[in-house]
Amino acid sequence: MQASPASQWVSDDIGARALCDSLLDVDWLLGDRGYDADWLREALKHRGIRPCILGRKQRKTTVKYDKRRHKRRNRAGMVFGRLKD
Repeated sequence: MQASPASQWVSDDIGARALCDSLLDVDWLLGDRGYDADWLREALKHRGIRPCILGRKQRKTTVKYDKRRHKRRNRAGMVFGRLKD
């Protein structure tokens, strides 16, 4: 019996739950819509980290985020992409 590909996918916010306790002392956490979860935002605020996470399209209430910082987050993605190669 073969598992479907969907059963192997893990949401970004579930992966973030595992790493939440090991976060370094940082000022900001940049993330895409996959990291948009109220529990994650609260956990970050509790640690003094400001979330810069774009809200999901289905979110009923809009969330504020630093648009300039969020737009620049692709730089970090490009660096990690090159390190993988």
